[in-house]
Amino acid sequence: MVMASAHLLIVEDEPAIALALEDDLTLEGYTVTLVHTAFDALKRAKVEKFDAILLDVMLPGKDGFEVCRELRRSGVRTPILMLTARTLEAEKVLGLEVGADDYVTKPFGIRELRARIAALLRRSKPEEMPTTITVGDAEVDLNRAEIRRGGEAMPLTPLEFRLLQTFIRARGRILSRAQLISEAWGPNTFVTDRVVDNHIGSLRKKLEPDANEARYLQNVRGIGYRLEP
Repeated sequence: MVMASAHLLIVEDEPAIALALEDDLTLEGYTVTLVHTAFDALKRAKVEKFDAILLDVMLPGKDGFEVCRELRRSGVRTPILMLTARTLEAEKVLGLEVGADDYVTKPFGIRELRARIAALLRRSKPEEMPTTITVGDAEVDLNRAEIRRGGEAMPLTPLEFRLLQTFIRARGRILSRAQLISEAWGPNTFVTDRVVDNHIGSLRKKLEPDANEARYLQNVRGIGYRLEP
């Protein structure tokens, strides 16, 4: 069981779902705080320390997207898992772009939800990044900011280096273009999607055996990119 004593904030306005989540996750060993409105979610999350937030999208008043956006703008970095009944791709992308870390679509199985929470907590746990990373047949040397394959050393540009660091920290997780821009270019920077795609294309030429058939730095259509574990 991963971080079973972690403190979770559940934001869910449907009483039956809220109580079921509270009961199951409490039995799983988590400490659970349950709120039902956007107002209470913002009030608690801004002043209390939580290890993760389970945030329903369909809330009265402000929806979950607005709550997530406001928390991120106020500096709250707590991992957020969106609970949504919406299956449209654009809405999943929106969740990631406003700062959510992951999402599950209702109806969801409780085992899937537990696994998502555990993975979210693992990713958020501070870890010292190793200085050398292997991606397929390529070796990434973070100290030298270069990629080595087949005896050839390929230096990374500063932007490629920041992009690759971002992918390594979130390895296995989808990152939207907005998240990549915030991490690699800096928050509140205007960069078009085409510019992001072009830089990732350049990075692929150094990282992948065949940049036209990406195996490791993959595009998740309509959502973003993911570095395969």
